[in-house]
Amino acid sequence: MNSAGTNYGRQVAPAEIRFERLLPGPMETVWQFLVDSEKRGQWLASGPMELKVGGTVELRFRHRDLSPHQAPPPAHYREMDAKGHVAQERILRIEPPRLLSISWADSDVTFELFPVDDKVRLVLTHRRLSDRASMVQTSGGWHTHLDILVERAHGRTPPAFWTVFGNIESEYETLYPKRDDL
Repeated sequence: MNSAGTNYGRQVAPAEIRFERLLPGPMETVWQFLVDSEKRGQWLASGPMELKVGGTVELRFRHRDLSPHQAPPPAHYREMDAKGHVAQERILRIEPPRLLSISWADSDVTFELFPVDDKVRLVLTHRRLSDRASMVQTSGGWHTHLDILVERAHGRTPPAFWTVFGNIESEYETLYPKRDDL
């Protein structure tokens, strides 16, 4: 959670956002949600991952498969929801079971895990976002995926992705300063 006590991400630099979630431990279990295709496919995207610096990462996004519950996507996401999306990325840094950094199109994402008693704090930092619109859209996606991860990590079935997504992008639109000079 951020300093405001919510699950909202926050802008920590002009082109950088950060999210935090507290998950049930141990760290090795949370690590598997990041690196194991089947577990990652329950909250983000499945696909093979070569667990070494420079290793390939294939991310197969199928938002409708993240829950047995279904909801229609917003109009501007209908085509992506119907077809899915596949991204080919690379591992930039890996320190099992506490740090994983991967490329993300023209940006990068770092997952850090910290033990907190019997729980694990997941800190996700997405860097080098191209502009404010990208930051808003990316924040909505991460917020939704991380909420689904929390449900999965607790052994619960999450609601449909698009139900969780709701109006989250418009909420991030109001949270970030109105500037486009990232």
